[in-house]
Amino acid sequence: MGAKTETITLPIGEFTVTRKGSGPQLLLLHGGGGSIAEHPVTDRLAEKFEVIAPTHPGFNGTKIPDHFDGMPELVHFYLDVLDALKIDNAVLVGISMGGWLAAELASINCSYFSKVILVDAVGVKVGGPTDRDIIDVFGISPDEAQNLMYHEQSNAPNLGSLSDETLAAIASNRIALGLYTWEPYMHNPKLPQRLHRITAPTLFIWGESDGLVTTDYGKAYAALIPGARFVAIPEAGHSPYAEQTDRFVSEVFAFTD
Repeated sequence: MGAKTETITLPIGEFTVTRKGSGPQLLLLHGGGGSIAEHPVTDRLAEKFEVIAPTHPGFNGTKIPDHFDGMPELVHFYLDVLDALKIDNAVLVGISMGGWLAAELASINCSYFSKVILVDAVGVKVGGPTDRDIIDVFGISPDEAQNLMYHEQSNAPNLGSLSDETLAAIASNRIALGLYTWEPYMHNPKLPQRLHRITAPTLFIWGESDGLVTTDYGKAYAALIPGARFVAIPEAGHSPYAEQTDRFVSEVFAFTD
């Protein structure tokens, strides 16, 4: 499917965006693994939507503005991105870290969005001070992380077979992920008190086998947004769009039709 990629310059930095398909807008905010604009799921979504997939600064070889030091800077940067992309009545889909970003944006101004879909999202703390709600991905080995992230290990990339260029890109994405999510780790303590402001119909899609953020975490997260629905996809881990693409797309289409 044809895609158009361009770089847009804003007053405080630049970003790259890929567009695919036509129809109502679907704004796709990727997670810590980087852009999924080239993943087959994007082509599937583009059968019904104009998929608008920006790359967060710092991912996929892009530059992080010098003044960025955490998620708040990314959130406010994206307020300019929404205007630059002329986002209007869009379906907002956020994956993992991108789900956190999506929740922040929708809680600030939900008028940009017709519906919100959060996929294995981080962003809140639901347990007590000593409870580990979200596994520390920076404190475990890549092999351990993959064991937690995938239902079927054959779906995980073989790190030993990747090129040096690909491994360098993975390392660069990991640095950007750390910048945005490290302190406090993977959440905003103030976000739970703001989620009631999300007035668009909201769906949480979760991989039933996710070992990084469990379905219990996802259900507790969903309970913070009035009227939000929660659906778990069997035989899928942290990236259900990748392990169970057909089921994922059918859930998105059913919710947005």
